[in-house]
Amino acid sequence: MWTFKNFNIADWFSFYRVAAIPILIILLWYSERKLFTWFLLISYSTDAIDGYLARKLKITSERGSQLDSIGDQLTFIMGLIGLLVFEVNFIKENVVLISIALIPYLLQMAIAFVKYGKATAFHTYLAKISAVVQAVFIIWFLFFGPVYWLFYCMIVIGLLETIEEITLIFMYDTWVADVKSFLYALNDERRLKDIKTPK
Repeated sequence: MWTFKNFNIADWFSFYRVAAIPILIILLWYSERKLFTWFLLISYSTDAIDGYLARKLKITSERGSQLDSIGDQLTFIMGLIGLLVFEVNFIKENVVLISIALIPYLLQMAIAFVKYGKATAFHTYLAKISAVVQAVFIIWFLFFGPVYWLFYCMIVIGLLETIEEITLIFMYDTWVADVKSFLYALNDERRLKDIKTPK
């Protein structure tokens, strides 16, 4: 059950990203670009901290994985909205490429909610790489301007990561957390157990 008294230190870092969303929205509303970017940078930083703490202190949990994923998705969405508000011309110029990556991502989220009733929390290597590239691109863009080779890398890696996520959803009948990759999933005992268990 999600109660504050049960939160561990890693959960609180994840929860910060969720709690920071109203602040980011207010900063967008008042067109406070620099403040918005700094708060977004803090949110991205907590993503690295909570995962490290959970592994280091051995306090990983299903609740923590799900909270981490929700925080990640909301922060990513706020980053995109930030670009849309502050750099609308860039979005218009690259709407096709952005759509190529964004539409499959939204499809992946829809498939997960239909199948599991909640977002995935696979936390694959590709997902982690994609999150870092997205964060670096968005933060750098908002502070200094676009880096196009980084933008193209973000699109390609994001698309590959989404394809892997969709594949994993179809591989696992029940919701699981922390699946490192497609290759890892092939021998994952949790998946093999589902296959062997009579329906």
